[in-house]
Amino acid sequence: MVKIDLITGFLGSGKTTFLRKYARYLMNAGHKICILENDYGAVNVDMMLLSPLEGPNCNLEMVAGGCDYDCHRRRFKTKLIAMGMCGYDRVLVEPSGIFDTDEFFDVLCEEPLDRWYEIGSVISIVDASLEDHLSPESEYLLASEVANAGAVLLSKTQTVPHHAVAGALAHLNRAMEQVQCKRRFGSEVIAKNWDELTDADFEVIAQAGYVKQSFRKQPVHEENSYSSLYFMNLPLTEADIREKVPHLFRDGACGHVFRIKGFLQRPDGSWLELNATPRSMEFCPIEAGQQVIIVIGEQLNADAIETYFHARL
Repeated sequence: MVKIDLITGFLGSGKTTFLRKYARYLMNAGHKICILENDYGAVNVDMMLLSPLEGPNCNLEMVAGGCDYDCHRRRFKTKLIAMGMCGYDRVLVEPSGIFDTDEFFDVLCEEPLDRWYEIGSVISIVDASLEDHLSPESEYLLASEVANAGAVLLSKTQTVPHHAVAGALAHLNRAMEQVQCKRRFGSEVIAKNWDELTDADFEVIAQAGYVKQSFRKQPVHEENSYSSLYFMNLPLTEADIREKVPHLFRDGACGHVFRIKGFLQRPDGSWLELNATPRSMEFCPIEAGQQVIIVIGEQLNADAIETYFHARL
């Protein structure tokens, strides 16, 4: 049977960054893998970020956004059926940062997937600089994404003070309490700089499995609270972004902006990847990109955000 891992985490937590490192470990260990981007987005930036991994031992697939939850679930199952006979050793599923993990477990219990796939590891990524106060729906999503995880990793630990790690763990435990889940987190959470992760660390993650936990469920309707705005083909520079983005995050008229990501093209034709949250902004060179800036958050005000970028898709 093909092992299938779920890599989940809230918006901007660092799922794709971890996935790149984890995929390279698996390939170096001799595994033939497929990465399945399971997202609602109209423009899948993460597919472009993962494209350097593609080769004889790594394929990339995508589930395009559906018109509703049921449509999206059918497309997810159909894609897994099509992939079932391709000879992969492991499939890595990276969903949207707004994802009901029950979909993953439920789909894999359906025929014929239950005869082809076995659940490997459920891996949850949590930002070490997690905000102290999230909306009730965001708190629920955070809890639902870690409750069944076999491995929980804190991201960006090298950029925060030491006490922030303890604060993130306390926040996770509060989230567990709020959904009436008995699970609590402590020293088993991996809280080291990802550049220092060893093959032994990745092997522990690959064998982590998942934890069966019950908690109080509530519906999550992405279209009601969460949204993404796409700004295409804007000749923005790094200086433009550094000037505009901090103001946008602080501007309450824009809504609650979680993350801004995308690509910028330099005058010499090279590309930069942008990844910004309220507490950090990173620009990394990348081989290829597309002129797109994506703003992700809750209760976004498109008109207010448009004043920062002057165009909207």
